[in-house]
Amino acid sequence: MKVSKSDLKFAIDKVASMKDIHSDDELSFCKKVEHALLSGFRLLAFFVLPEMKGNHKNSYKNEFYALFADDNTHTINIYSFYSEKDKFKSFTPEYPQFHLFEREIYENTGIIPEGHPCLKPLRFTSDSHSMGENRNNIGEMDFFRVEGDEIHQVAVGPVHAGIIEPGHFRFQCFGEIVYHLEILLGYQHRGIEKHLRGGPHKNTIFQMETVSGDSTIAHSTAYCRIIEKLTHTKVPDYAEKIRAIALELERCANHIGDLGAMAGDIGYLPTMSYCGRIRGDFLNMTALICGNRFGRTLLTPGGVKHNLKDKKICELRKKLNAGKNDFISAVSLLWDTPSVLARFEDTGVVTKEDALSIGMVGVAARACGLSLDARKHHPDGIYNRIKVDVPVSDSGDVFARARVRWHEVIESIKIIEQLLDSLDEQNSDSSLPLNNLLEKNAVAVSLIEGWRGEVCHIAVTDENGKIKMYKIIDPSFHNWTGLALALRGEQISDFPICNKSFSLSYCGFDL
Repeated sequence: MKVSKSDLKFAIDKVASMKDIHSDDELSFCKKVEHALLSGFRLLAFFVLPEMKGNHKNSYKNEFYALFADDNTHTINIYSFYSEKDKFKSFTPEYPQFHLFEREIYENTGIIPEGHPCLKPLRFTSDSHSMGENRNNIGEMDFFRVEGDEIHQVAVGPVHAGIIEPGHFRFQCFGEIVYHLEILLGYQHRGIEKHLRGGPHKNTIFQMETVSGDSTIAHSTAYCRIIEKLTHTKVPDYAEKIRAIALELERCANHIGDLGAMAGDIGYLPTMSYCGRIRGDFLNMTALICGNRFGRTLLTPGGVKHNLKDKKICELRKKLNAGKNDFISAVSLLWDTPSVLARFEDTGVVTKEDALSIGMVGVAARACGLSLDARKHHPDGIYNRIKVDVPVSDSGDVFARARVRWHEVIESIKIIEQLLDSLDEQNSDSSLPLNNLLEKNAVAVSLIEGWRGEVCHIAVTDENGKIKMYKIIDPSFHNWTGLALALRGEQISDFPICNKSFSLSYCGFDL
């Protein structure tokens, strides 16, 4: 861990001590943030810790934290400042990466980011400070409007035709052309972060498994990493490999399902039909490991709860090989069909500059030419010893997002095969007991490359070793704005295919 006088920089496998984090005044903090962004750092999180300053119930000192990832040096940078004011200068006008984080701060604490262009509700939390007595009910929003005699609005959701989560999309259109899309979420805010305070609790791991159900392994791995770092617990090598196998299977199943759904959105039924079944095959491989298709009950802080014996390894290899062949056969049809390519190419384009500006991550970012992957740039666990080839495209359209998924499935299958070959049944410790209580007055950060993108968990502990604050950033938090940008200038009939090419999580946003 390297500590400088003015800030804290540490590797992803370390824990930061609160006493080593130097709190600046707001002006110095702003200069550091600007320097970090100009140096190419990425904003991971921006949040406030309200602290009691005295005995008076309204007497607070607010501590602001900004965490940045330096992908070149594989380190995390933490900057902080104290303020007793109920406002601060907004970073959003110059650095849109802060947009949603500042809206969240305003909604949760009432602290005003002065100069923010769009202080609207984010999740409609029941104890929202920002709305006061006039707090909006869920769905009540002053939507952005494009004026003109022939402009019309199209409202989609929150109830949709399929069995999916709620979300509202408001389109401002001229004829078939979309001028602006505003996305409204918050219909199923569950208060997960609030429930984690004072923990860890016995049911915390189960809550982590359902942060976003299709990312069970990614989020539960991120949580386990947090607890292991705060207790200085080393996970057995065997368990690390099982975790990575499950994570890559999760990536395969979801990418394959999305490629099939994208084919269905343009009416190309052969790939759609096959991918639905192949996705199920990969989910069943996870079930072979732990008995649950989504990987629930597999992970525990300290390791995993299930082993892979020789018989299961042999069966998993057979299923993996069959799934790989079926996947290549079904999805290759997309790249050889002109009508498919005509619908994919140049549809829903997000530029590299816009992707950088709003802080996009994962598949959507890599499709814009950004080589971002936590497995490579912030490796932890077994990924410190695995070479991961990160597929990148540069067209930023539906085709690029589909093509990146294709390459990622191929790469994930290679990783799984490599891990299966290296499993040693003679050294198959699945978990170890946690060493001790959580480290006191510390900050731990975990970055896991889920199938959508970078999953970030942050825990701050108090003087008793209890969780004082727990922050979860699902990749969807960064990428919903990208979907809105992708629709500008497109026909409204392109929305389904653009939406599925991003394939974002409503519940991962509505924490």
